[in-house]
Amino acid sequence: MNVAFIGLGIMGMPMATNVAKKYSLVGYDVVAKETPFPFATSYEECCKADVIITMVPKNEHVLAVYGELKKFLRPGTICIDMSTISPMVSANLAKELKAQSVDLLDCPVVKSQPAAVKGELGIYVGGDPEVFAKVRPILECMGKNIIYMGDNGSGLLMKILHNALVGEIQNGVNEVLGLAKAKGLDLNDVVTALGYGGAQCFYLDTKAKNIINGEFPTAFSVENMNKDVHFAQEVADDAGKAAPALRNVVKVYEKAMAKGYAKEDFSASYKAVNED
Repeated sequence: MNVAFIGLGIMGMPMATNVAKKYSLVGYDVVAKETPFPFATSYEECCKADVIITMVPKNEHVLAVYGELKKFLRPGTICIDMSTISPMVSANLAKELKAQSVDLLDCPVVKSQPAAVKGELGIYVGGDPEVFAKVRPILECMGKNIIYMGDNGSGLLMKILHNALVGEIQNGVNEVLGLAKAKGLDLNDVVTALGYGGAQCFYLDTKAKNIINGEFPTAFSVENMNKDVHFAQEVADDAGKAAPALRNVVKVYEKAMAKGYAKEDFSASYKAVNED
C-alpha cells in the first residue's frame, strides 16, 4: 500500500518518518518542509495513495483538509485521522466520506513526541473493524499499544476520556502541592512522601519537577489540554452527567488560557490553581 501523510508537525513528522521506513510514503503540509521522504505538491497528489493519514490540530483544520481531499478521493481509499477532535465531528465526517465509498478511521494517539519518535505511541481506533485490520500494520509503525474501541468516533471518545482523567489527576497534584507549599512544607520532601503511598502517580512523578522549579517546558500544552477538556465537557453534557471534577478542570484551563499560559506545558495549570 502507498501512503500519504498530511500534517508534518511536532508529532506528525516522526510518525510519518516511521511509516516511511516500511511503506512508500509522501508527506504534505501547508508549510513546505524538508523531509526524509518525498514531499507532495498538493492534496490531489496525496489522493493517489491507497491510505491517507491526517494529523492536524483542531476540528476546523480536519474539516478544511478533508474539504480539499473530497475533491480528489478515489473509491476504496482508506483515510486515517489521527488528530484529536470532537468525536461527533469525526463520526459525521466518516458518514460523508462513506458516501464517496471512502472509509475513515479515527485513530488519536496518546503519549508525546519522544514516543512518536520511538514508534511507541498508544493508539485508540474507531471505525470499521475490517478496515482497521487492513491498516493495522501501518499503525504498528507508529504505536505499540493499539486498541480497537468500536464504531466511528469511539477512538476519539476514548482519547477525550483519557485526557479528561489526566487533567483531573494533574489538578489534584496542583492542589496538594499548592497546599503543602502554603503550609511551609518542602515540596521535594512532599513529593517523596506522596510517592511512598497510594497517592503516587505518573503526573506526580513527571510534573512535580516543573512545579518546584517554576519552569514548564512543553510536552503537551495548556491549549491542547484546554481543547480536550472542553470536548470532554461536551461528552458529559451529551451523556447527562454532572461530572463536577471535570467541570472544575475546565474552569482551571480557561483561567490558564486567560493568563497567557497557552503554549506552556499543561502542568503550568498549577499556576492557575494557586495564583490569585
